[in-house]
Amino acid sequence: MTSSAADNRPRARQVNVSADEAGQRIDNFLARHLKGVPKSHIYRILRRGEVRVNSGRIPARYKVCAGDTVRIPPVRVAEQAQNGPVGRPGPRLAPYILFENERCLVINKPAGMAVHGGSGLSFGVIEALRAERPDAHFLELAHRLDRETSGCLLLARRRSFLRAFHEQQRNGTVHKVYLAVVAGHWEGGARTVDAPLRKNQMRGGERVVRIDAEGKQAVSVFRPLARYPDATLVEVELLTGRTHQIRVHAVHIGHPLAGDVKYGDRAFNQRMREYGLRRMFLHAQRLTFSDPANNEEISVTAPLDEDLRAVLDRLESS
Repeated sequence: MTSSAADNRPRARQVNVSADEAGQRIDNFLARHLKGVPKSHIYRILRRGEVRVNSGRIPARYKVCAGDTVRIPPVRVAEQAQNGPVGRPGPRLAPYILFENERCLVINKPAGMAVHGGSGLSFGVIEALRAERPDAHFLELAHRLDRETSGCLLLARRRSFLRAFHEQQRNGTVHKVYLAVVAGHWEGGARTVDAPLRKNQMRGGERVVRIDAEGKQAVSVFRPLARYPDATLVEVELLTGRTHQIRVHAVHIGHPLAGDVKYGDRAFNQRMREYGLRRMFLHAQRLTFSDPANNEEISVTAPLDEDLRAVLDRLESS
């Protein structure tokens, strides 16, 4: 090997953890410094012990501390390509930003885009935004939405904001309102569903969320907005934030979500396809929280996607 070829080989880096970066899991910290590298490869180099913190090996659950020195091993382009694309993923997300200040931003997440890479996906919202903002010092998901759910998604630009937002979630002062179309003609008015949920239950070899007395408390408030012959448009307010909460609660009360292939009704989904529905009708319409810097209430509303508006127009005229 010539000396020039050796000089071009990728080299390990030593990165010092800043105060703003402290508290992140090591895999998320590495994702920020290895932009475009799939999480699957990041986990691989962690398992191999190629990543060192203060010269020692660490587990994937390790959370970095201010002042830590992290050894990031060289990652070859060939290794990146083997695990998936590393270029700019999907649509640019800048046009989807609904609100932004120095501490956070809210986007209208497109349906079909995961919030983060994984399960065969090299990129999600967080990876895409980091690719668009290579100079961003800190950018993390504050909460999550299902891949097929569109609407308000909050990201933190400061670790202090992220901690404060999570505290608001624990205290129940974050308000989340969704729009959904459910099966059947809704009788009566608002209905509160208080049914505990348990994750990772098996059904035919598939992991699902189920109603379970041993699960975590989950409370949803369903309010009918418009009734159609075979469906109802509802507003759903989440008083807790559990995985698949709206979807499982909707089935629990006999009104599964339109287009939900995991928990929904196959015959109803097929009928909804005749109205042009090509995905689950669930949209995070409004998100309300407090800015910890000044205690100002921030309420952000995401407009309904054109494809879902078209479905409602067809239901209205049916």
